[in-house]
Amino acid sequence: MNNKQKFKLVMFDMDGTLIEGRTIFVISEKKGFKNKLIKVLESNKEAYQKSIEIAKFLKGCDSRELLDIIREIPLQKNIEKIAEKLKENSVTTAIATDSYQFIADDLKEHLHFDYAFANNLIIKQNIVTGELILNNNTKKMCHSGKTYSICKGLVLDQLCDKLNIKNKEVIAIGDGIVDIGMIKKAGLGIAYKAPEEVQKYADVITNDLGVILEYI
Repeated sequence: MNNKQKFKLVMFDMDGTLIEGRTIFVISEKKGFKNKLIKVLESNKEAYQKSIEIAKFLKGCDSRELLDIIREIPLQKNIEKIAEKLKENSVTTAIATDSYQFIADDLKEHLHFDYAFANNLIIKQNIVTGELILNNNTKKMCHSGKTYSICKGLVLDQLCDKLNIKNKEVIAIGDGIVDIGMIKKAGLGIAYKAPEEVQKYADVITNDLGVILEYI
């Protein structure tokens, strides 16, 4: 990999990458549905179907309370400084997550990122309805024949089209199986604190987000 290549976009996963915890697990512990959550996650349903089922557990929750819970999750080490450096170098920044749009938007604003892509949890007068509009609303099959609530490879393609840049000008970084699509498609795919199943698709394997700055 040529370190002098000019990357114009960095796309981050959120849970476990930008923040230390996983939003739905933290919420489930606070709201008392962790066992139900695990049961759904361990079921044989398609990944996108699990997302729809899990959203139902949030029905009646106050979205403002949920945001307060999520804001208590620590950010990954140095991510605010990394975000500043990317901005200084005119690199576009984006979040792609299978979590919820209002949570991703809140983090986007905090880090001064440019874009956030997630699933739309329907909220009316600050109360969660339990309905979910998938980012992958056409239920496009992602890598490995799986259908996720968000197809991050597709999101990467669409944002590249919008920005008029090439995939090879993108850095994508994540830690989960759902991130493999964007890691494979990016010019530089980074597996961060990721299992071997994710690492094998990455150009860089790391436990330090600061490695991004070596390529900017």
